[in-house]
Amino acid sequence: MRIAVSSDMDEPPAHQLVDELRRRGHAVEVFGALRDGDRADWAWSAEAAARAVALGTADQAVVCCWTGAGASMAANKVPGVRAALCADAYAAHGARVWSDANALALSLRTLSGGLLAEILDAWFAAGADHERDDADRANIAHLAAIESADARGGAGTGAAPTTPTASGAQTGSASERA
Repeated sequence: MRIAVSSDMDEPPAHQLVDELRRRGHAVEVFGALRDGDRADWAWSAEAAARAVALGTADQAVVCCWTGAGASMAANKVPGVRAALCADAYAAHGARVWSDANALALSLRTLSGGLLAEILDAWFAAGADHERDDADRANIAHLAAIESADARGGAGTGAAPTTPTASGAQTGSASERA
């Protein structure tokens, strides 16, 4: 598999990630602080890796910054990319199966060798459509509809917005708020 990897810091956890992906047989293209001449800032480096997925030069991306949050946000701005910030194997598995994530966001601050291996194991083992139920498929399709509506100028998807009441409660059904 072709994996685009970005990091805003040239730190051991980022190199450990690249080495582990290559050890597993993946073709890795690096961005940001891991590549000479690239802009290292998290927004730019994560965007570059995410664009590789959107353009089809990479199958998936792993985007990293100190917390993982900024890299995730930047990657999610690229149409067609569904990045998930995963701090453990359960989140990685769920992101792939239930949300069809194609970009994994990781925190360089919390990443250790054992945790990295667990997250990658779960990420690459998951994703088979037979693990999804009809609700998962509907949610994944709705993500695509949201993105498509936004591309048309924010026309919306027809979902009813919720409105806070004076007590702070939300109007609308629970499924509309999920």
